[in-house]
Amino acid sequence: MVKCSSCDLETYMPFKCPYCEQYFCVEHRLPENHACPESWRARAPRDRSPPLLTGKKGSGSPVFEHKITYAQPGYRGGGVISFSHTELKHLLAGGLLTLAIGLSMPLWWGTDFYASPLPLIVLAFLFAVSFLSHELAHKVAAQQYGLWAEFRITPFGALITLLSTISPFKIISPGTVIVAGVADKDVIGRTAVVGPVTNIVFALAFFVITHLVQVTHVMSYALMYTVMINAFIALFNLLPFGILDGFKVFEWNKLVWLIIFTLSIVLTIYGATSFSLF
Repeated sequence: MVKCSSCDLETYMPFKCPYCEQYFCVEHRLPENHACPESWRARAPRDRSPPLLTGKKGSGSPVFEHKITYAQPGYRGGGVISFSHTELKHLLAGGLLTLAIGLSMPLWWGTDFYASPLPLIVLAFLFAVSFLSHELAHKVAAQQYGLWAEFRITPFGALITLLSTISPFKIISPGTVIVAGVADKDVIGRTAVVGPVTNIVFALAFFVITHLVQVTHVMSYALMYTVMINAFIALFNLLPFGILDGFKVFEWNKLVWLIIFTLSIVLTIYGATSFSLF
């Protein structure tokens, strides 16, 4: 028999308190009935997720404990724009692939680019800027909302882009910005729309430059093609299907999607028509 730690009553079946680890009779078994000094532990908040253990006890390998935390809905971080070393490497690779697309243009369109290398360099540079600006716009917007966002090369996209350098049909898609975190439909839509809008702004800007600045015929060719390619990048990404930006924008705000989608169609048609006249 064991004496109850509260009333000293001897009992054949004592109850052990899980908090103070003393033994009590049936009447005093609950923490509140024996004024348990450790009863606060019963009210302490617990982690939302249990610890994750790796390794095996007794195997000689260390056992590490990790805690998994979840961001609360509506959480907003500091909005700090940052780049990891890995991301910078991927951005460099993406930039080089798009530069290669621009440098390959004279292989398929009979121009005087090789006789005048400056327009060729400008065209290749603008190709890279058009693509990277689209992706970086997504990244900046996502990080402003406190989300994790980094650019990564995708093997299939990089392969298609590389093959485009030896093809008359150009596909510029070496990688994409990966976004992670908790976000609602509005945040996702605003993050998605900034990419195509950036390309539309570029298309309008180069349209103005082409018509207001006196440049050579070959340079005009390079600038007008930049108008067309930016408009097409915006148009393609605004298609409301699958993982494209257009689906996210359409779900967020259909009027906004309709306006920028219509504008991208107009600019693409104008750019293709004007480009064919050169």
